[in-house]
Amino acid sequence: MLLTERTIYSGIEQEGFPLKKSALAFSICLTGLSVTACGGGASSSFPASKGSLSNPKSGSSPIGHIVVIVQENRSFNDLFATFPGVTGTTVGEQSIGHGKHKKTEPIQLTETNLQTNRDLNHSYTSYRTAYDGGKMDGFNEIESTSGQAEGKAPYQYVKPSEITPYWTMAKEYGLANAMFTTQGSSSFTAHQDLIRGGTEIDSSHSLIDDPAAGGSGVWGCDSPPRTKTSLITTNLKLEKYVGPFPCTSDFPSSGSHYKTLRDLMDAQSISWKYYTPQIGTSGGIWNAFDVIAPVRYGPEWGTNDSWPEKNVFKDISDGALPAVSWVIPDGNNSDHPDTGSDTGPSWVASIVNAIGESSYWNSTAIIILWDDWGGFYDPVKPSPLDNQGGPGFRVAMIVVSPYARETSSSQPGYISNTVYEFGSVVRFVEDTFNLGRLGTTDGTANSLADMFDFSQSPRSFQTIGSKYSRAYFLHQNPSGLPVDTQ
Repeated sequence: MLLTERTIYSGIEQEGFPLKKSALAFSICLTGLSVTACGGGASSSFPASKGSLSNPKSGSSPIGHIVVIVQENRSFNDLFATFPGVTGTTVGEQSIGHGKHKKTEPIQLTETNLQTNRDLNHSYTSYRTAYDGGKMDGFNEIESTSGQAEGKAPYQYVKPSEITPYWTMAKEYGLANAMFTTQGSSSFTAHQDLIRGGTEIDSSHSLIDDPAAGGSGVWGCDSPPRTKTSLITTNLKLEKYVGPFPCTSDFPSSGSHYKTLRDLMDAQSISWKYYTPQIGTSGGIWNAFDVIAPVRYGPEWGTNDSWPEKNVFKDISDGALPAVSWVIPDGNNSDHPDTGSDTGPSWVASIVNAIGESSYWNSTAIIILWDDWGGFYDPVKPSPLDNQGGPGFRVAMIVVSPYARETSSSQPGYISNTVYEFGSVVRFVEDTFNLGRLGTTDGTANSLADMFDFSQSPRSFQTIGSKYSRAYFLHQNPSGLPVDTQ
């Protein structure tokens, strides 16, 4: 089964039980800060149809550069719970009791600093527990890495004052209210989805969660020998650590069908770079192209796959920014909850400012997103579910561009309720440069067209204020922090 033929399920059941297939998609409707069923009184809805929007073809779009900035481990609600006009909440739902006595009760969310001292479990199994058949009340029942229930820990949101650059960009440009991860999984899967829109390795298996040796600081062809991946079957059965070594040369048929945007761009001589910490340093674990053998063992390793990640500043100032780029942070600047650092928002702002203050501004779309939900509460149910372990929970996506759709001159920020997933980003790249399709979720996901208005005059750039300057990051040494194992 190709990913373009993903089966849509009306619900998700325990492993070993039959799943009900449904051809009917449905909408989630919003009223203020609450999530309601669709019907009378709902002020807006998340469109259920996929693939209904398309970007202008190459030549009619003024976009010549797309920069995807990837941060770590935050649900949408964790960052934007109280942002005006979005579906956010400061009161969550938790599951209490067992069997016939089980019920759902409200729980007040705690306002916290950006940095906490705990990394929450956010694996595929945790996603299913939190989802709880669509009730979205099982976050407290997730089993932590210590074997205890997470309890109240997922029920928190970040103080807006801690993430001022994110709020500033969302108010000035565009914020997606319905961006979901492509799979209900963690960072390894998410970073693959951001370069190809899915992780299917054969007709019945997809990669899920993180390889067994994630703690080594490497995920990919450089993993320790005998490292195994985990798989999910098309009937949603989790097969833990029985998959191939995390390098496409070890995939079925040597990964010949496991194409990425790199294949499409190289075929048409579209320039690209993946700015990342060096393998083996903090943040290098998130290098998606370390999985792709032709990149890892070819001339693009160390050139198109470029380290350290701060090379992006040099390329901007030297006039060498490629058409498409991904920017992966040092672990210290990633927003990961247990790093003890608050530099993430400033890191992102410094990249945006570098582009905004350069000659690239009038031709660039900057997409800022978080790779997975990080175990944090979100009230919006992802739907409809498919047979590849997704979509996962909501994450934030901010679009910064002179062509970001404006609401009004007095309140320019636009909130999009169109349903997106990581395949939407892949599709936007494909459509902008007329690359064709990979045949993953790029063919079924909505494009990002709703967040742009290419007919408007390009907006002038205003510097994004931040706590730490660009110079801070240019002089920053690699943190050497233990990297994410989820």
